[in-house]
Amino acid sequence: MIDVLVAGGGPAGLAAAIHAALAGLDTVVVEPRTAPVDKACGEGVMPSGVAALRGLGIEVTGHELRGIRYVDGTARAEACFRDRSGLGIRRTTLHAALHRRALDLGVRMVAGKVGEVHQRGDSVTAAGTTARWLIAADGLHSPVRRAMGLEMPGAKDGRYGLRRHFRIEPWTDFVEVHWSGEGEAYVTPVGEDLVGVAILSRCRRSYDQHLAGFPTLTASLRGAAATDVRGAGPLRQRARRRVAGRVLLVGDAAGYLDALTGEGIALGLATARAAVRCLAAGRPQEYERAWTRLTRRHRLLTGALLAAGRRPGTARLIVPAASRMSPVFSAAVHALE
Repeated sequence: MIDVLVAGGGPAGLAAAIHAALAGLDTVVVEPRTAPVDKACGEGVMPSGVAALRGLGIEVTGHELRGIRYVDGTARAEACFRDRSGLGIRRTTLHAALHRRALDLGVRMVAGKVGEVHQRGDSVTAAGTTARWLIAADGLHSPVRRAMGLEMPGAKDGRYGLRRHFRIEPWTDFVEVHWSGEGEAYVTPVGEDLVGVAILSRCRRSYDQHLAGFPTLTASLRGAAATDVRGAGPLRQRARRRVAGRVLLVGDAAGYLDALTGEGIALGLATARAAVRCLAAGRPQEYERAWTRLTRRHRLLTGALLAAGRRPGTARLIVPAASRMSPVFSAAVHALE
């Protein structure tokens, strides 16, 4: 019997496997896709996420990010990160680095899906493997979360994300969030000549139709599209709890509110670390409280912005208000670092 079985080999799952291996736990990751895995993602890593990667022994290259900028026509608000930089990085580059680090530490990779989960008093069995613990990091629409009866109904007006890259030299060292009455476009420089543009909205339209709603942004995108469009959603996913016997949910599988504040990767890394710490200490029940604490500020701020942006008229007031109250905007960005 192994110590930890990880369902899902994305960033959160690989981070959990690396932490487990560093703690001396025999670990196996089950993942159906071949590395490196790409997905719709804003690809901006907050400073805390960059620090978390270094704590895993991972140094990755990308485009240094100095802060967050909100844009709506001529209205702008920006805040620099305080003492550390963020990082714009291709999802495939990040995934490859995590995958390589896990393998170097002796984590075993198994191609496949978890399927049914069976628990006993001292073990859990899934994907033909018996382990002391199962960490479910199988994404936004987690099959393990659903199979364990932990899934709650999502919002009826769920938001969706679309992402594409453009071959152009970045014009900014900030993550730019362009606002419209129907959603946001997130500009993240990820290389010397590559910019990612992710669009979040409740409206189901094509990527080009959404992009046309941001004339200031489209004027800057002079380069040709470099990648196909990838999508994800609905984004909001709710879990009844994060611990069920010997199963712990981390990353997006633990519940997801929205990508609006760009913290998905950083929170995935943080919750993976917390879950393994609780297991290594023999106190898995403490993970629920740790998850609540780690995600509290994200949930409060993201929830407030979502509520403000739900109506087009209110959404158009967000950037002017942030511009007028720059200390408040800076404080909010610093709280999420």
